[in-house]
Amino acid sequence: MPKTLEVVCTRNDCDLDMFELHYQYSMPDGTGVEAFSCPYCGESDGLEEIHV
Repeated sequence: MPKTLEVVCTRNDCDLDMFELHYQYSMPDGTGVEAFSCPYCGESDGLEEIHV
């Protein structure tokens, strides 16, 4: 099963609570939250991985 990554946007001006990324098998190893931006506010500097 492909990896999933749970992410939260911590920017004060963003109303998105959390979202989940589902990787394809071809996603390079080591790809992390820094490779993405928030789908709501469009910023990447407030994203943090949630460790469940």
